[in-house]
Amino acid sequence: MGGDEGKRCAETLFFDYHRQHGLDIKVARIFNTYGPRMHPADGRVVSNFAMQALRGDDSTIYSDGSQTRSFCYVDDLIDGFLALMDSEPGWPGPVNLGTPREFTIRQLAEQVIALTGSASKIVEQPLPSDDPLQRKPDISLARERLGWEPKVPLEEGLVKTVDYFRGIVEAERA
Repeated sequence: MGGDEGKRCAETLFFDYHRQHGLDIKVARIFNTYGPRMHPADGRVVSNFAMQALRGDDSTIYSDGSQTRSFCYVDDLIDGFLALMDSEPGWPGPVNLGTPREFTIRQLAEQVIALTGSASKIVEQPLPSDDPLQRKPDISLARERLGWEPKVPLEEGLVKTVDYFRGIVEAERA
């Protein structure tokens, strides 16, 4: 079972318990969260680009990097979780927590390389068949029911995230 199927299965089980046992649940659907304390080898695009650039390795993108993603800084996500937990009992969601502002993967790679001052080059690889071209959450329900929307711009969050990874790379070199 893949990640998306596992999430759908877990969500279905939670809603079954909600209906059958009256269990108060809250369901959040999260989208591309990033920030300090990510694992450097977690395989996510932000940590991959940061580690590649800081080590001076080439940054790998798939196809021309025109596929888009939206990136939500961890502090914004936590604020969304808190707002969801404080929402009225009996309203389980689901609610999308993420940022609707999209960036291409190439733009992200370029921003990370610029932030690190790296001489890394961007290298294109073939696009995997299961790679979606767009991933952007509709957060209108989060705005309406929770009064929540993300506040940290990608540029600001990347500075903090890259600084965190810089400490890891410097410790590797010591």
